[in-house]
Amino acid sequence: MRSWSRVALEWNLANDGGYNPHTPGGCTECKGAITLDGAINRNVSYYIIAHASRFVPPGSVRIESNNAGTIFNAAFKTPDGKKVLIAINDGTAAASFNIKFNGKIAVTSLPGGAAATYVW
Repeated sequence: MRSWSRVALEWNLANDGGYNPHTPGGCTECKGAITLDGAINRNVSYYIIAHASRFVPPGSVRIESNNAGTIFNAAFKTPDGKKVLIAINDGTAAASFNIKFNGKIAVTSLPGGAAATYVW
């Protein structure tokens, strides 16, 4: 969503421990939303899909935001005027970051591998 796309597609919703199935020539190490390997393991994209489907309703538009270190994010304005920031810490250690809007700053942090949604 950071590149101003209109659609996000999770190509492989589920895979096994060997990252199968995948298309020939495609990503051979891409995880689906869940991994089925004797148990159901929820991966990062599972939580990102959950956050987006809950907090970014149809008609929302992407607004500008900046990635910070290991914190990757996308921000949206919903049809009712709320702002939504979905963030993920792609690192293994906790990371702090600031959310700045209209001259106000909120300082927050995410544990390594965590995803969070902020609404105001």
